[in-house]
Amino acid sequence: MFEIDRRDWRWGRARDWLLGATLLLGLVIAVEFMVGWGPLLAPWHELSPWLLAWLFLLTALSYGLRARRVSEYFGARLAGRFPTVLRLSILHNTANNLLPMRTGELVFPWLMRRYFGQGLLDSGAALLWIRLLDLHFLALIALLILELGHPSWLWWLAGGLWMAGLGVLILLSGLGDSAVLAGPGRVRSITRRVLQAAPRDPWLIARVYGWTALIWTLKFAAFTSLLKFFLPTDVWRLLAGVMGAELSSVLPFHGIAGSGSYELAAVAALTPLGVEPKPALAGAVNLHLFLLGSTLLLGALAFLLPGGGAACSQVNAKSSA
Repeated sequence: MFEIDRRDWRWGRARDWLLGATLLLGLVIAVEFMVGWGPLLAPWHELSPWLLAWLFLLTALSYGLRARRVSEYFGARLAGRFPTVLRLSILHNTANNLLPMRTGELVFPWLMRRYFGQGLLDSGAALLWIRLLDLHFLALIALLILELGHPSWLWWLAGGLWMAGLGVLILLSGLGDSAVLAGPGRVRSITRRVLQAAPRDPWLIARVYGWTALIWTLKFAAFTSLLKFFLPTDVWRLLAGVMGAELSSVLPFHGIAGSGSYELAAVAALTPLGVEPKPALAGAVNLHLFLLGSTLLLGALAFLLPGGGAACSQVNAKSSA
């Protein structure tokens, strides 16, 4: 039975890469027939190197803040090793941007165990809560887009209520110690440890959420500014396009380095707002090229940062389950 599961797993990975390669090839063909690669890339010659450097700096800073957020979340366990946390964070995000079907998320718990001796399950549970905070703030950006496109006091009310919902984190984390959970023993154990991984201290939640807000604010500022150069339109439409591209990772299909799925999601977000498909596709491709270029450069620089062995000489087998 184990061998069958292993073969299925291997086929699943091969299938992911095949689907990713198909999306990449489809994107190359679609761009050539709809826009043409020459006309699509031509505006780069007019882009100011200083503007490009500034947008890259904002993107790099958002990566640094991701590392700061991880350090904040885990506290004393990562104290004094920020360069290594920065290396981990950059490599994790590099893998996320390059590997298909979000398999790059697996790099985070793996590197946490390798560098800091942190259990795989505990690291994965913490990453889950961080991703939930990401989605929470992205929902606020979505409300901002609605407010900019169709102003109404309802969006401000919705935003206030949405922010108040962060208090649920405190309640959920408390359940990890006291709740009576249903289900098989192993399921109960995993569920309890996931709940226990939630940030409990309100001040810690505020700090981690503050870093989350800064991370996405910098990234959206950089990406919206670049997209506006290639696709002159209203800011709220540009924000919607960037939002669609960023959320492409949750699609049931995902190309190699996001190719195809990233552009499709951006175009799908822009065209209902009145943007023509061809310029939307050109803008999305150029935005993606900037993302991939930044990813590769930062990923290469990350190897200059210290890695080292785990902080703990031995990882508990149960924590690594």
